[in-house]
Amino acid sequence: MSVIAYLSLGSNVGDRHSNLGEAIRRLGSLGQIVSVSSFYNTEPVEVTDQAWFLNCAMALECGSKPGQLMSELLRIEKEMGRQRIQRKGPRSIDIDILLFGDAVVNTPELTIPHPAMARRRFVLEPLAEIAPEIRHPLLNKKVRELLAEVSPGQRVQKA
Repeated sequence: MSVIAYLSLGSNVGDRHSNLGEAIRRLGSLGQIVSVSSFYNTEPVEVTDQAWFLNCAMALECGSKPGQLMSELLRIEKEMGRQRIQRKGPRSIDIDILLFGDAVVNTPELTIPHPAMARRRFVLEPLAEIAPEIRHPLLNKKVRELLAEVSPGQRVQKA
C-alpha cells in the first residue's frame, strides 16, 4: 500500500540548486514524485552564522514504511557528501520527513510529524505551496493555517 510522504529539502553548501536537483532526482527512485515546490532562499535559524539555505518541499508517493524511507534518505544524504559535523550547521543536503500520510511515529530514531515543522517558515512556506490543505495529524490544523500562525522574523523568499 502506498502513502504520500511530504519531505523538506535544504542545502547551503556548494551549488545549492544542483544539490536540490540531484536529491530530487535520487528521491524519484524511491517512489513517484507527486509534486515539488518552488525553491526558496531561507535565512538560517538556530545556528545563524552560516550561509543562507535553498529549500523546497516535495510530495513522494512510496510503498515503504517510515523507518525504511528514513534509512533511504540518510543513504542519499551520505552519497551526496553530507557530513554531520555540527548540529544544525552547514550541509550540502538535508532531507527531512515532515509528514507520512496521517502516521504518527515517535521512536528514538524517528519522529513524525517532524517536531519542529509548525515553527519553521522555511518548511511551511514551500509545503503550503504544494499541500496547503493537508492536516497536521497531531495539531489538527491545515498547513496553510500553521503558516499563518508562524512567528514573523524568519526571512523566506522565492528563489
